[in-house]
Amino acid sequence: MTSSSHPPPDELARVTSEAAELLEAVWGRASTAPVSASQIRVLFILEHNDGINLRMLADALGSTPPSTSRLCDRLQAVGFVERKPSSSSRRELRLQLSRRGRSFLAKLRARRENALQSVLAQMPTAQRAALLEGLEAFCAAAAAQIHEGDASDVKSA
Repeated sequence: MTSSSHPPPDELARVTSEAAELLEAVWGRASTAPVSASQIRVLFILEHNDGINLRMLADALGSTPPSTSRLCDRLQAVGFVERKPSSSSRRELRLQLSRRGRSFLAKLRARRENALQSVLAQMPTAQRAALLEGLEAFCAAAAAQIHEGDASDVKSA
């Protein structure tokens, strides 16, 4: 990585992408059984968008409703997702995490955090503090950009 105090965005993007790939490798040690990476993504979306319908979930995944429905069928079969009738339309179903699905996500996060702790413990204290500060700023910027995209989606609908 560059030692400059003002690294260019392309260098930061490259290193962040590399870090994400390494995170996947570290997290690969924290089993996600009995669900796939795609199914975990569904669980994360439902956690933050409780009660969305299948079309909205498919849009969030960049997928088709039939493919998304199959993902939800598998998640419902293992008891992680519930489908409930909408209060506004008898034909529409709302998707939400079950208690078991929420518990699975909490345990998955704990396993992932445990896997990261040994890596972070090898870093010097000052660099851990800098990483924390940088990651907090990154999360805030990413969340703002995502919410901006959500707002423009609502305006165009």
